[in-house]
Amino acid sequence: MNPTLKYALSACILTTLAGCGQTDSDSVKPAKQLAPPEETGVLEVATRNGSTTYYLDRHENPIGPEHSLITRFAESKGWQVQWTMHDSTAEVLKALESGATHLAAAGLTHLPSRTERFTQGPAHTEITEQLVCHREMRPLPRKPETIAEVGITVTADSSYVETLNGLATEHEGIKFEEDDSRTTEILLAAVAERSLDCTVADSNIVQVMRRHFPHLEVAMNLTAGKNLGWYLPAGAEDLAGSAREWMNSTAGDEAIGYMENRYYAYIGEFDFVDLRALNRRLEERLPKFANHFAEAEATTGMPADLLAALSYQESHWDPAAVSPTGVRGIMMLTQNTAQSLGVTDRLDPVAAIDGGARYLADRHRRLPDTIPEPDRTFLALASYNIGRGHLLDARQLARDLGKNPDSWDDMKEVLPLKADKRYYPQTRYGYARGYEPVHYVQRIRNYRDVISSQFE
Repeated sequence: MNPTLKYALSACILTTLAGCGQTDSDSVKPAKQLAPPEETGVLEVATRNGSTTYYLDRHENPIGPEHSLITRFAESKGWQVQWTMHDSTAEVLKALESGATHLAAAGLTHLPSRTERFTQGPAHTEITEQLVCHREMRPLPRKPETIAEVGITVTADSSYVETLNGLATEHEGIKFEEDDSRTTEILLAAVAERSLDCTVADSNIVQVMRRHFPHLEVAMNLTAGKNLGWYLPAGAEDLAGSAREWMNSTAGDEAIGYMENRYYAYIGEFDFVDLRALNRRLEERLPKFANHFAEAEATTGMPADLLAALSYQESHWDPAAVSPTGVRGIMMLTQNTAQSLGVTDRLDPVAAIDGGARYLADRHRRLPDTIPEPDRTFLALASYNIGRGHLLDARQLARDLGKNPDSWDDMKEVLPLKADKRYYPQTRYGYARGYEPVHYVQRIRNYRDVISSQFE
């Protein structure tokens, strides 16, 4: 792997896209220049890219649990938000220590050791810290006294280090490694790929990741419930009190409810693909829509069985499907995408299938003609899932790493680097859950193998 890449340029580009005035963590303003938000109307917030904190979606809009809560808090005060991206939790804590930010919102666990150094803000999410291993590991460590038998790697300077050190004082032989170059998400992916034995992660991160890596197994909970929340520089009691008051208000409760519904509530316990359910839906649901997929193929050139597989991945062929994230219909179109395609009713399966097919065809058309099939189709599907901007970033990363951006075999190795802090800071659109399109394409290919006979 390459060493950690410089961040400054990408932070400025991401600032422009997000419209939130980001700055590089190496050029933050000293504390004496940081006027309170009551005077400037600007709340400066330190965070890090991550699926449970802040990132850009496939339409290059800033989203994430922390982004959602901070935005609503700032709106309640009439303030704008200036986000500063940092590479790690350690860098966020340095920004707090230097007084270079008003507030840190980065999925930080409330710990006594941190509260001694900083002003504790309000909590918003309860998690447990979990030991996560590959489900086929035998034997899985199910009790603290068996942890010494497995290799554990965790993110450096995280709360997990404190937890494991505490367990090591109670149980002999517990050892672990701190990794200062990989995020918790990347370490979980490494466990799923069996290049690591186990890691430790917050339960909300595990919840998100297990949808994409079903071989991840929670071996045990290492802690009781802990709170994630905000921290402020030492002495910032007034702003901390204001934040706690808002979080405990009706508006704060509503903001937390919205955040939970959008990012977590819809994620159930992940199970392997139920082929029996797919076969049942081939008989019960697909016949209602097969002709519409065929008509969309005639209009756009996108194969009907591919469109049907994509639709099954998106909605299981449910024309009334609605997600808390705002996508809906048999093709699960966002409102903005539907409007751009002239689809006025996303719950109309005929219009939605036609719109989704045209959108996929557009993703396909905008890729270079020199990309061979089926790679071009796989890349178009990835673009449909993650957004064209993030795909272009990954293609450039592939070039930088000496890989072929026109090869899906190479790109499925590069796309996950959009979630790796060693790589995404240099990209134009920043962090993305790059492992998602890899598994998205894989699932669609599997579904297509089963579905294709219906269109012969």
